[in-house]
Amino acid sequence: MLKSMNADAGVDYDFLMRANLAEVFSERDAVRRLTAIERLYANDAVLHEPHAFARGHAQINDAVSALLSQLPPAFVFTPRSPALGHNGIGVLKWRSGPPGGPATVSGMDVVHLQDGRIHSLFVFIDPPGQD
Repeated sequence: MLKSMNADAGVDYDFLMRANLAEVFSERDAVRRLTAIERLYANDAVLHEPHAFARGHAQINDAVSALLSQLPPAFVFTPRSPALGHNGIGVLKWRSGPPGGPATVSGMDVVHLQDGRIHSLFVFIDPPGQD
């Protein structure tokens, strides 16, 4: 018989990963974003993007600022489906573009959680035309 060994059974992956999209990756105000990062991410968290790497709250905040500076001001990140997760690993598919408009970019976030907070975030970008 299999025993449940899921230590994070109380973690709401969908809530956590949607909060990351809304409060971190869609937040243009760096001070509010840093407050969200401090709440959602472990102190030694790591962000892995296809061509970038950041460690710790301040570097992650700076990396998101750099990303958002390349996107039009109205662009937001929204989930394409509910997040799935178990055993400390979560997955969320997302899209970015103007609210209610077509997606300009889409992708997927994969997180590793530690004590209910994001310890590692891996960002995958879909090839063009995959949304």
